[in-house]
Amino acid sequence: MTISFNKLRAQSEVIPLWTTIPNNIETFEEQSIEQGDILKISKIKKPTLEIYAPSKRNATDKAILICPGGGYTTLAYDWEGTEIAKWFNSKGITAFVLKYRLPNSKSLKTPHKAPLQDTQRAIRWVRFNADKFGINPAKIGVIGFSAGGHLAATLGTQYNSKNNFKEEPLDSISARPDFMALIYPVITMKNNYTHIGSRNQLLGKKPTQALIEQYSNELQVTINTPPTFLVHASNDSTVPVENSLQFYKSLNDKKVKVEMHIYPYGGHGFSLAINQEGYLHTWLDRLDDWLKTI
Repeated sequence: MTISFNKLRAQSEVIPLWTTIPNNIETFEEQSIEQGDILKISKIKKPTLEIYAPSKRNATDKAILICPGGGYTTLAYDWEGTEIAKWFNSKGITAFVLKYRLPNSKSLKTPHKAPLQDTQRAIRWVRFNADKFGINPAKIGVIGFSAGGHLAATLGTQYNSKNNFKEEPLDSISARPDFMALIYPVITMKNNYTHIGSRNQLLGKKPTQALIEQYSNELQVTINTPPTFLVHASNDSTVPVENSLQFYKSLNDKKVKVEMHIYPYGGHGFSLAINQEGYLHTWLDRLDDWLKTI
């Protein structure tokens, strides 16, 4: 089913992320939008930010960049993107949903670099425009789900990765998030606990050991990694809970503030967990509590 993306998103502002898109090859590839139970977007050539602002009377000075998941193959754009943005708005937080380029696109020169390039650019754009949205530039975080959690963790640990394209003044702004929330995230690219589909899409089926280590974010934690909130389900059969456990240990070892909530049930991809049995939906209450402490 083909539908108009702009028509679907008419209630919010969508802005292009780049003036000149780096790491780009001109092709006839077209963006794909599939509307089922979840709005899925793939073959993204022009990354964007969709802006959700709370009412002025409820607004705080915090902001969040949202990275939907989808195994680096597609984006679960409403399930782990716009629905999440609305929840943040209910807490007075300005939310920016990132439609980032996926490494399976034919329009990329170096596929594995594109998602991080877009995420760095996104947080820089938000920080540059902080005054416009009433945001404190030192209170801008990132949240990611599944493969989007891997991307958020990559930003949090490798925010100062150098670019190999001609930079604009915007690209000199810090891309470090001030806090991270990682929800059932892919963390490692190592064989033991990785989500092999995400690894294959990001790094290819035969990645070098150097690439595996570079994108195994449990190995990239430093004392400058931002405070982190982790959520996972023990019975996640898609992305093993050891991903969060390993990242927690790395953060704790470096004395980075970290809070983790492991739920017994929930599987993978539960988003807001509204229709889940038990108390899984309370992860949002725990996130709300945590956000008030940082």
